Amino acid sequence: MLLNDPANRVELRPLGYQFPRAGANPYDDNWLVISGSVATSEGTWSFADPCLLTGEAREVAVWLRAAAAGKVAVTGLGAEGELSPDTWFIEPVLAFSLADRTEGWVVLRVHLSLEAAPPWQQGDNGADVYQFVVEVRLDTAALLEAADQWELGLASIPTR
Repeated sequence: MLLNDPANRVELRPLGYQFPRAGANPYDDNWLVISGSVATSEGTWSFADPCLLTGEAREVAVWLRAAAAGKVAVTGLGAEGELSPDTWFIEPVLAFSLADRTEGWVVLRVHLSLEAAPPWQQGDNGADVYQFVVEVRLDTAALLEAADQWELGLASIPTR
């Protein structure tokens, strides 16, 4: 899926299972490697990491559709000045939150931590999990298109 505006670009794509051959462990069998390519005014980088389970990956599209429909609340800084994502997963590598909403538009935060963080942020041992974000301003049609793209990428990767 492509999330972009004139200032920032985040492309995320499921590559496939971490372990291509299914074994006897349904938990380990369902880890997906997610590929990301990011461009901001601070720099560009890419990553590939087994950071989502198949069920979690499907939740991403559900959340994107809910955000487009106005069913996700805008979140700001917490009491201690930290960002908390609206949707997060077992591995704290990728998460999402909504920074703003206006008629027909959203500002989506893509939280990138640990292996998905930019190179100049890595090596913190997780101290700033979810605090590095890329904000992308999208109209709701583009957000729904991103959800469609994500689901299409998952179509050949069923839960095992």
